[in-house]
Amino acid sequence: MLSSSGGYHVADRPYPRGEVVIGGPTVAAGYYLKPELTAESFKDDGQMRWFYTGDIGEFLPKGLLRIIDRKKDLVKLQNGEYVSLGKVETVLKTHPLVDNVCVCGSSLSTFIVALVQPNEAALKQKAKSLSIDENQSLAQLCQNPILHNAVANELTTHCTKSNLAKYEVPLKYKLCKEVWTPEMDLVTAALKIRRIQIQKFYQEDIQNMYLGVSNAVSASNLPTPRPGSRVGSPDGKIGKKDADSEGGAK
Repeated sequence: MLSSSGGYHVADRPYPRGEVVIGGPTVAAGYYLKPELTAESFKDDGQMRWFYTGDIGEFLPKGLLRIIDRKKDLVKLQNGEYVSLGKVETVLKTHPLVDNVCVCGSSLSTFIVALVQPNEAALKQKAKSLSIDENQSLAQLCQNPILHNAVANELTTHCTKSNLAKYEVPLKYKLCKEVWTPEMDLVTAALKIRRIQIQKFYQEDIQNMYLGVSNAVSASNLPTPRPGSRVGSPDGKIGKKDADSEGGAK
């Protein structure tokens, strides 16, 4: 069955949508030696035990179930709008300037921001088109304000043309000079982002993006994430940005 969650409702039309919930005698008792995670994902209504999968689905005609989102990727902004971080990331990754991206949002703010791992070849080509020396290092290119603004504008236009709502379009971008690798623990072996680890690594950058906008929240008020949380600027640092060497910037 479906349970209304994160802006998705069983009363949605044309198809009911919500978190996929599985019940029955074959449902597990819980996660081994993980009582907190078990309490969060398993519920007992007295008649049946239910497992809340964290997947957002919709029921199609003939009883077909289609998975459309992940609950952990949903962020409710200060204005009440829900943003699917994964949806925005999927759109951004279709742009040739983007190799990988992590979108961040906070319930204390009205906008989202994006950490972008640029495609180096495409970035150099963009720099050349702007009469910027494309033979500079990736770190130097990422820090060039003219190039940064040009890329940010291009990505914003791309999001808008991809029919994202205004609140789904990142207001700020950070071009990351580090190449995200499994060795850095920022992506999996399949190069899927590790959201919490990336947010911690770029904590200061995320805070600066929020503080650089007039309606940004105070850095001191930014919430501390826990596994599965969906905030833009978590607490806890993974060391200073000596990422020039640690991140393999080229």
